Amino acid sequence: MATQDGPERTGGATAEAGKGQAWVVCPFDPSASADEREPRSRLEEAVGLAEAIDLKVVRAELVPLRQKTPATLLGSGKVEELKRALEIEPTELVVVDAALTPVQQRNLERRWKTKVIDRTGLILEIFGERAHTREGVLQVELAALTYQRSRLVRSWTHLERQRGGFGFLGGPGESQLELDRRRITERITSIKQELEAVRRTRGLHREARKRVPYPVIALVGYTNAGKSTLFNRLTGARVDARDQVFATLDPTMRQLRLPSGAKVILSDTVGFITDLPTMLVAAFRATLEEVLSADLVLHVRDISRADTEAQKRDVEQVLDELGIDEAERGARMAEVWNKIDRLSPEALGERRAEAARSPVPAVPVSARDGTGIPELLALIDRRLAANRTTVELRVGYDAGELVAWLHRHGEVLEQTDDGEGLQLKVAISPAERARLAHKLGHPV
Repeated sequence: MATQDGPERTGGATAEAGKGQAWVVCPFDPSASADEREPRSRLEEAVGLAEAIDLKVVRAELVPLRQKTPATLLGSGKVEELKRALEIEPTELVVVDAALTPVQQRNLERRWKTKVIDRTGLILEIFGERAHTREGVLQVELAALTYQRSRLVRSWTHLERQRGGFGFLGGPGESQLELDRRRITERITSIKQELEAVRRTRGLHREARKRVPYPVIALVGYTNAGKSTLFNRLTGARVDARDQVFATLDPTMRQLRLPSGAKVILSDTVGFITDLPTMLVAAFRATLEEVLSADLVLHVRDISRADTEAQKRDVEQVLDELGIDEAERGARMAEVWNKIDRLSPEALGERRAEAARSPVPAVPVSARDGTGIPELLALIDRRLAANRTTVELRVGYDAGELVAWLHRHGEVLEQTDDGEGLQLKVAISPAERARLAHKLGHPV
């Protein structure tokens, strides 16, 4: 018998105006190892994803799945049980928190006589509503069209609609039952060409920063871990930081001055999530190149969650897919244990002790109230300093501006006067060393 272990929602008739009603069905493997995420946590996340695009979740249910059924994923008994429930309490949409094949999706829609989308379709719909920059819109559209090309009962005419999203939830194009593969393929080709132009522009910007470089610090983490709130706290920016999944899709960069006086560029990135569709990882690879090239990667974790370790594994899996392996993570990564304001005093004490023992440098903070931010900034300074190299150079007495620059952007270890000029020994980051070479016009 199915487990009704989630927050079964009632009151479908009183759904808020303007919101579609949805059921969320979350299959789980009851024989999964203890390292796997708790089913209830996965269900809560699926409900959060649905609510992120203003769906009114009227029922949420965990379904044990010991064996996948090729035709419908769920067993025939469970399909019939839900069919009877839907006849009593119809809904506009059923979200199945799993990857459905096109055949499974079509069969479930026929049996339940309602629209069905899977986890990938739901995440793509969220991304479609949240992307705002030209690059973000193109990247998500490319991922959505790649997904839709295999869905025989989905229309692509959402491209002409005014609302965000990608039409998996309905709309004017729903009456077109067959995808026009030729038109979709042409659109995919066009998007790839546009994205290539955007990527060339981004590459030019990156090369410009290398000529006048500052160290780059990238924030990564599970969606809704508090990256944007931390970004705003550190930089004084006003990036959208709602308590909502995927509030940030488009990358944002701001300058930050550290306590040492050094300037760095802080980059906020899209959040990761369990089973992030591969097509989205590929589509956002250009955006995430800032992470690949960052001098320091800060993994922001919601340390108040019971499943924080599972979320950490999910983020590390995406980083692996991007090409940042475990060895590289150890060399240029630190962890920010966020949302400590949600912990009890006893739990906070335990987390602080764990952070002190952590093999990866970790700082407990509250991005909301600022607790731990000075310690985080000091950690950033130390990590960047650890990557510094020492250079020696001789400058004339008229090079006061250059000497001042060295004091601002490096650590002057020694400064002596030999009677003809100044002999300097300076600890400096690789990025600042490249900038110094550019200023001097020769390698240092």
